Amino acid sequence: MRTDRYISPLSERYASKEMQYIFSQDMKFRTWRKLWIALAETEMELGLSREGKPVITKEQIDELKSHAEDINYDVAREREKIVRHDVMSHVYAYGQQCPKAAGIIHLGATSCYVGDNTDIIVMTQALKLVKKKLVNVIAKLAGFADKYKEQPTLAFTHFQPAQPTTVGKRATLWIQEFCLDLEDLEHVLKSMKLLGSKGTTGTQASFLELFNGNHEMIEKIDSIIAK
Repeated sequence: MRTDRYISPLSERYASKEMQYIFSQDMKFRTWRKLWIALAETEMELGLSREGKPVITKEQIDELKSHAEDINYDVAREREKIVRHDVMSHVYAYGQQCPKAAGIIHLGATSCYVGDNTDIIVMTQALKLVKKKLVNVIAKLAGFADKYKEQPTLAFTHFQPAQPTTVGKRATLWIQEFCLDLEDLEHVLKSMKLLGSKGTTGTQASFLELFNGNHEMIEKIDSIIAK
């Protein structure tokens, strides 16, 4: 079974290869792993320790990075049959590839940390692809409008023949509609935000426990991960 593209009757018929990849399992689970790496790097940067010793080491993070792309789907699928939990299944599968780092994967986080943030990233990438294609359409239509700006044609109103216009002028009206769409897309893209890395119930209590109640330290986690 292919994992590098999203499969459905509609996607196979209409979607581009780029868009199919954005919504694929590979994109989803590779992003999960990038988010887990970002979390581990953040916790290491903030000096997470236990009994005076660092909990996370560069060696562990290097191990995680070495398997960020090669998802062992077979292990994750078998594990999910047992635990009935997609995130924990992939934590386990990642840990099988990274035995030194197995204990620090997803440390302190909730499932929504990878699930919801990956959805935001996927939707953002999809919108960027739509924007790129939309800009290309506008550019093509602009060239068409300029080429035929003096080509006369009959205009219609209320489905009735009206005054003469030009083919170029008609094309500028199509362009205007696409420009309004582009404005909407840019507004949505500017409003897209990651959802943070709150603990199990969204209170960050698990992180407070990890960092011995240091609330000031916890406040830094989201911004560092976001970067």
